[in-house]
Amino acid sequence: MKPQGNDPRFRVLIADEDLNFKKHVFDDPKVLGRQLIEAADGHPVDEHVAIAILPNGDFEDIRLDESYDLRGRGIERVLVARSDRNFKFKIDDADLEWPRACVSGFVLRKLAKLPPNYNLWQEIPGQHDKKIIDTDVINLADAGVERFVSLIDQTTEGDALPSKDQIYLSGHGYEFEVVTEGGNTGTILKAVPLPAGKFDHLSADVLILLPRGYPDCSPDMFYVSPKLTLVDTGQVPKACTVEHRFGGRVWQRWSRHNTAWRPGVDGLQTMVARVQTALAEARA
Repeated sequence: MKPQGNDPRFRVLIADEDLNFKKHVFDDPKVLGRQLIEAADGHPVDEHVAIAILPNGDFEDIRLDESYDLRGRGIERVLVARSDRNFKFKIDDADLEWPRACVSGFVLRKLAKLPPNYNLWQEIPGQHDKKIIDTDVINLADAGVERFVSLIDQTTEGDALPSKDQIYLSGHGYEFEVVTEGGNTGTILKAVPLPAGKFDHLSADVLILLPRGYPDCSPDMFYVSPKLTLVDTGQVPKACTVEHRFGGRVWQRWSRHNTAWRPGVDGLQTMVARVQTALAEARA
């Protein structure tokens, strides 16, 4: 970092493995890797590495006896970490390793070879998944930091779903699209298998309309296409007589209400379970 005001010294932020950054000041604009490690109390020095965190989130190793120029490079953050073990984690289904406790979003994207239109998300048990940006630095030694997923930024038909929903639908083999029409957003599950011998069709598309505020707010009813009738009676199931137009199609509305919704817990996996139950229990 350039000197400030009349102060001729050079400042740099150095982080330990817990990502605690502290400001350090050097009289000389050129410092050795070992000096950066010593400034961060990394002992023994030869069991540690100094890593410059570049403005774009990339990492650059600084060798112990390498002279590193702090002047005018726009680099003001350095990570000091032990180098005695590898850290294992998963991106999608790939098992990967990184020889540092800490890694940036930029490096993770490079390791995963993600296309530009894909984002990286960190799965956090019991919490909402966290979107990882290039300049984020993640400590792989933290408990539970072991799985990341890559998701396309947007579906071809509309706004992206929360990562939790995309992971669930993709992981359970659903083909789906997100459609926005007139300010309303709907998720269409394609060719969902129906209970054997129950309806006049073997499969149907299922539409779930997502309210404003989802996933904190609950979806209500669901819709199917084509219209379903019961094989044993030839009748439409109870509370399924109303038609609904959305996305250029006519849907059969299934009026199945449930006010029990847990923000932060429930999502499309909850709605899919409701759909499956309603289809299985349908009566005239």
